[in-house]
Amino acid sequence: MPYSKKIFRFGNFTFWFWILFIYVLAALIWWFISLEKQSSEMINLKIHSLQKNDPQYTIKYNDIQLLKKRQSAKFLGEGVTFLALIITGAVFVYRSIRKQMELSHMQQNFMMAITHELKTPIATTRLSIETLLRRKLDDSQQQKLLQSALAETNRLNILTNNILLAAQMEEKSFQRENDEINLANVIETVVNDYKSRNPSRTIDANTEKELFIEGDALLMEIALSNLIDNALKYAPKESPVYVDLMQTDDAILIKVIDEGPGIPDEEKQKIFEKFYRSGSEFTRKARGTGLGLYLTRKIIRQHNGEIFVMNNMPHGSIFVIQF
Repeated sequence: MPYSKKIFRFGNFTFWFWILFIYVLAALIWWFISLEKQSSEMINLKIHSLQKNDPQYTIKYNDIQLLKKRQSAKFLGEGVTFLALIITGAVFVYRSIRKQMELSHMQQNFMMAITHELKTPIATTRLSIETLLRRKLDDSQQQKLLQSALAETNRLNILTNNILLAAQMEEKSFQRENDEINLANVIETVVNDYKSRNPSRTIDANTEKELFIEGDALLMEIALSNLIDNALKYAPKESPVYVDLMQTDDAILIKVIDEGPGIPDEEKQKIFEKFYRSGSEFTRKARGTGLGLYLTRKIIRQHNGEIFVMNNMPHGSIFVIQF
């Protein structure tokens, strides 16, 4: 959905929401005024019905005035209560509908992105294979086309794995493996895989020593793959990507460091939300579905860890996994 259309729909909803809210508020005020007026008329009738020569006149008059105050307080209390309930309900409805509209917008973006993400590697792989079948190429050209087809196939594999795994992890019945994982081996496996698929890129792994956690090695490989894939995607092609494994006094840390454009502070938490993609022009031009970082955080949290992002000086990002 175009951004201008999204603004129009949200603005239209906001307009009618405030019209309805003002109408309900006006009805509440009118109800209060009507009850007060009716109560005053009844009180005046009671006062006029009193006999001034009645020995109990003063007592009855004071009782009527006290009744009037009690009724006014009752109406005011009910009015304030209704007003509080209306405002609370209005805020809840407004936030819920706004959240649903934003989710709907992100889902539409996801569907458009996923369509493009699926078609592109299929078309590229098909073109490479057709070229190999129809033309006689030298070894270097054949190798180049085969590497391109393999890279696109791997990209398609990562994408489908993310989609399937995200759907599985949404289920309450999902259970991960619980084995002893050597994080150094996980990092070396993923880094070597990306090196073989991206021979022109520099990807360095620094593992001080073997460090172990309890969990699912395959899930950890997927989480780390998503981070490295993002680093390669957004950073300049000539810049390196570093993966560090280290241990502090109270934690095990994995850092994925790139020299890309970085992430604005106001988006450092949003990027881990489902379907969310940064609104900058650079990010909009890049491939992605908004599932990778969401899935990565879900995996890390299932392993009793946390993930966050810091600035890399002078530019770039550092994604930190902490166990």
